[in-house]
Amino acid sequence: MMRSLFAGVSGLRNHQVRLDVIGNNIANVNTVGFKSSRVTFKEAFAQLVQGASKPSGSDAEVQGGTNPVQVGLGMNIGSIDLQFTQGNLENTGIVTDLAIQGDSFFVVSDGQQRFYTRSGNFQLEASGRLVSATNGYVVQGRMATNGVLSDTITDIMLPFGQKAPAAATTVVSVGGNLRADAPIYDPADPTTAGGQRQTSISIYDSQGAKHDLTITFTKTGNNTWDYKITASGVDGSAPAPTGDTGTLTFNPDGSLNLATPPADFVFTPDGIGAAQTIKLDFGRDGDISGLSQFAAPSTAVIREQDGYTMGLLERISIDPTGTITGAFTNGVTQTLGQIVLADFNNPAGLVRIGNNMYAVSANSGAPVLGYAGEGSQSTVTSGALEMSNVDLAQEFTNMITAQRGFQSNARVITASDEMLQELVNLKR
Repeated sequence: MMRSLFAGVSGLRNHQVRLDVIGNNIANVNTVGFKSSRVTFKEAFAQLVQGASKPSGSDAEVQGGTNPVQVGLGMNIGSIDLQFTQGNLENTGIVTDLAIQGDSFFVVSDGQQRFYTRSGNFQLEASGRLVSATNGYVVQGRMATNGVLSDTITDIMLPFGQKAPAAATTVVSVGGNLRADAPIYDPADPTTAGGQRQTSISIYDSQGAKHDLTITFTKTGNNTWDYKITASGVDGSAPAPTGDTGTLTFNPDGSLNLATPPADFVFTPDGIGAAQTIKLDFGRDGDISGLSQFAAPSTAVIREQDGYTMGLLERISIDPTGTITGAFTNGVTQTLGQIVLADFNNPAGLVRIGNNMYAVSANSGAPVLGYAGEGSQSTVTSGALEMSNVDLAQEFTNMITAQRGFQSNARVITASDEMLQELVNLKR
């Protein structure tokens, strides 16, 4: 039987495989995170008809050597390679839609085994876990406790409605100006009212209850102001507040003189049963960044305090490092977790298992887990998805060459058949 017949058959079979791969690429032109494949061919076994011979004879009469005579027996599939080139990003505006810029993969789990994907169309399921929309596999990462990230890789869980605990006020910052040319205050003389300044702010105890804190500044002499602090909701059965009065002095240049730092204000909120200590921050010694005293209107105010009430998780955001930050109803923002990324020495060695997922193979290497900006060079883009990296122009060109290759091999089979027919007809 003619060898060309079987060579042509191998060409038909393998060009069909190439067309199958091209068809799959084109079918997935709009699949999120899809990576195209390519087919390479290799020559099949070559039959040795005559071996090579080396030169022989004397120096005067040298007979040259001959090359081997071989007949090829067709072709085979050399490889079907995954092409992990970067796909373009498509903006979606959905916070949980994530795209990777770089060579890394998201890590997801079915509860028993980890898988890897470039498709970042994630969503929150009923229990608050971040899952892949295609199969419900849970996105992996590290969670945070009170804003501090742990080192354990686990399921990412973001239940809306989770609570951020209240925090008691520990520092109250005061700033502004106390009028230098104000009269010394005399409560019996209304004309000296300019010698007193009052400011208030809401503070919080350890259970998140709100209290009104008021500081009254009273001018008692040149460059000297007394202050008195009052707070609402003080436990009357507890010891009286301490550090609620004091004196501030100013230097001739209007800067604050803190040779004697102010005492902490200590009071017991009603219903708490424990004292609360608040540090009074009037500014730095010899500086005017906090309180100052100049011949200008009094503007001294309590600028800020660091306490807050209990809050519920309202919305999330994800930054380029994959860190998930939660915004709570009490105005607090807190780190909730961070998405882990996986890198491979040979990503083309991964096994495709469907649903845009990959599994580790013997030749992919073990995954190297890390985080964007910390062990991984990739970055995460929130509100976008990575599109397929299929190049339609290239695929259609490959389709033409595959079709022509198929046709040419079919002609070889036809020609071989005609020659066999002629051989049969030698005897009629």
